Amino acid sequence: MATSHIRNVQLTRAIVNRLHIFLHSVAIFSLFYYRFTSFFNSDISILAYSLLTTAELFLTFLWAFTQAFRWRPVMREVSGYESIKPEQLPGLDVFIVTADPTKEPVLEVMNSVISSMALDYPVDRLAVYLSDDGGSPLSKEAIKKAYEFAKLWIPFCNKYNVKTRCPQAFFSPLADGERLDWNSEFMADQLELQTKYEAFRNYVEKESGDNTKCTAVHDRPPCVEIIHDNKQNGESDVKMPLLVYVAREKRPGRPHRFKAGALNALLRVSSLMSNAPYLLVLDCDMYCHDPTSARQSMCFHLDTNMASSLAYVQYPQIFYNVSKNDIYDGQARSAHMTKWKGMDGLRGPVLNGTGYYLKRKALFGKPNNEDEYLNSQPEKAFGSSTKLIAALRENSKQNLAIKELTEDELYQEARNLATCTYEANTLWGSEARYSYECLLESTFTGYMLHCRGWKSVYLYPKRPCFLGCTTIDMKDATVQLIKWTSSLLGIALSKSSPLTLAMSSMSILQSMCYAYITFTGLFAAPLVIYGVVLPISLLKGFPIFPKVSDPWILPFVLIFVSSHLQHLYEVLESDKSATQWWNEVRIWMMKSVTACLFGLTEAIMKKIGVQTATFRLTNKVVEKEKMDKYEKERFDFSGAAMLMVPLNILVVLNMVSFIGGLMRVIINNSYDQMFAQLFLSFFVLLLSYPVVKGWL
Repeated sequence: MATSHIRNVQLTRAIVNRLHIFLHSVAIFSLFYYRFTSFFNSDISILAYSLLTTAELFLTFLWAFTQAFRWRPVMREVSGYESIKPEQLPGLDVFIVTADPTKEPVLEVMNSVISSMALDYPVDRLAVYLSDDGGSPLSKEAIKKAYEFAKLWIPFCNKYNVKTRCPQAFFSPLADGERLDWNSEFMADQLELQTKYEAFRNYVEKESGDNTKCTAVHDRPPCVEIIHDNKQNGESDVKMPLLVYVAREKRPGRPHRFKAGALNALLRVSSLMSNAPYLLVLDCDMYCHDPTSARQSMCFHLDTNMASSLAYVQYPQIFYNVSKNDIYDGQARSAHMTKWKGMDGLRGPVLNGTGYYLKRKALFGKPNNEDEYLNSQPEKAFGSSTKLIAALRENSKQNLAIKELTEDELYQEARNLATCTYEANTLWGSEARYSYECLLESTFTGYMLHCRGWKSVYLYPKRPCFLGCTTIDMKDATVQLIKWTSSLLGIALSKSSPLTLAMSSMSILQSMCYAYITFTGLFAAPLVIYGVVLPISLLKGFPIFPKVSDPWILPFVLIFVSSHLQHLYEVLESDKSATQWWNEVRIWMMKSVTACLFGLTEAIMKKIGVQTATFRLTNKVVEKEKMDKYEKERFDFSGAAMLMVPLNILVVLNMVSFIGGLMRVIINNSYDQMFAQLFLSFFVLLLSYPVVKGWL
């Protein structure tokens, strides 16, 4: 059976979306007509009206951008990938990056490594690289133990065609359904493997308590070690992919460029060792849940009709520990189930940072002009290593082969490529490769690939191909969003802004998508304005909306109702519940006036030179007490007191104003005049319930 992929435009959804855009736009124009004509009314507060009109302009600005996601949503399906012959599959390098063993548990990292080694892919064409940016002694020891376990695990998976190839997941309730119908031989083999895995897990967990081993080393030379060389598989050996441990050089005072620097170091080292034309990039806590993901992605990469312009195939980021109704919106349902599908109807989704299959050559040039740096002053672009340049030319088929290196030469050159000075006076991190312009290196790199003419594909299969661990408390959720918001606003305010660069290099609709992504932190401004003006005006008794009996109240009602109905429609269409819809509305409000506000402030301070870029690593260690609270869907604000200050102030202000405003309305019998403000204030109080409960 030949491989195939189907691209289905979701016509019904597109029609509903476009109808909503038209009706909502009419209501918005009516609202602003009322606002601007009301400025001549002597009964209004000019300051309050001016602030509210500004806030509504901000919201309209962002709403207009987000409609591009809804213009032409598509769904993709693949078939026949199981029948691809091994000799037809190109080489694949898997990059896994970890930075701090105290925040990213070593056991989770090793499970990601093992599941990657167990992909359904020819072992002679598969290589797995672990970048240990913390240089932890334990990580280096653990990967060797993981390799020994993988020598038993991979044959077991192949023998029984196991789908869940992450051992931690396989020996958990996540894979209960996969173990029901096996025979006694399988059960015996499984028991033996489980015993081996428990020993491995106990070793790693025990050693993780040793502060001399489980620690990041920030001043160290480069370390590159081949844990297993797939070219040296003997007749009796278990066939295994190439496995390489890389800890690039780190020195105080030398820029290391965070994750982007680690990925660029892996690009150089892997070019020397395996030089595969395609890459799979994974976060250290994201394991391969479906071993066929590589074959599925090759249905696109090997399609001659699209391969020349296709940069990457992006999979959704799915989490195995999301609560029933996802109170923190950790799954980012709107992005992965709505927005990325909409971008796929244009020229493709953003680069998510994990779970994507990328063409290596896309990082080094433009479609149909992929060798521009190799053909002109390659040393300026790629550095002084002639062996690296030869490898890149081999990948571009400019050479038949590079000179075979001895083991000593290979290690020496690999360590040279992993030094912190190698990139000096080169184009690494600027014109090509993973970009250093933004801490969200993958998002910005994907954006630049689209600006250069590349396309991408979004594949959302029924069985998640990758699973990870999401944040389970308000502190980590907020810290993560501050980093994203600040970095994305940095792009929006730079020379690479989608309002300038993208408009000249891609379609208007795709530019609007990127504009929304980069400007999303601006939600903080209108929500804070509303959060202050609404309660003060209610408390003082001056109206900021039309009377209920006034026909001009209709645009306000229509905008409020249609926004929430569209959101509810998308949630229900995603097979989620109305409860999740309410949770998404609630957490959006909470994050907007905390994380987005801090992110916006940080971006402005960076822009004026008051603050430099800082890297915040999300804590991946799951504490039992926090997990219990999260599973019960109770908000956890511990450790987030300072981050919650703006939200707490606005909630207190709204509570006081609602009580005072309600008393004033009852005394003055001004229901017709003040009902809209009372309703919005009550709505905000309902959204704020978890915050109030957290005070108790």
